[in-house]
Amino acid sequence: MPGTTLIHVPIDEAVEARANATLAAMGLSVADAVRVFLTRVAADQRLPFALDVPNAETRAAMMEAEDLVRARSARFATPDALFDALEKTGGE
Repeated sequence: MPGTTLIHVPIDEAVEARANATLAAMGLSVADAVRVFLTRVAADQRLPFALDVPNAETRAAMMEAEDLVRARSARFATPDALFDALEKTGGE
């Protein structure tokens, strides 16, 4: 049996809690998920998911969303107003 090593990774507590809950629902621990991740990286010689740099339009939308969160405001007063607008624009 090969030797093992222990990895310590600093992570935001809220992220860890959400990840723990999500993984537990899948029947996995964080250690299990890290093992799966690192095994795929080693086997495939790449990340097991795409990491893309967002284009200008996506970056602008992300900044707008962050501004809305910081301001605690939204473009629509109610969910119905949002759905009405989506229906009028065809979801664009």
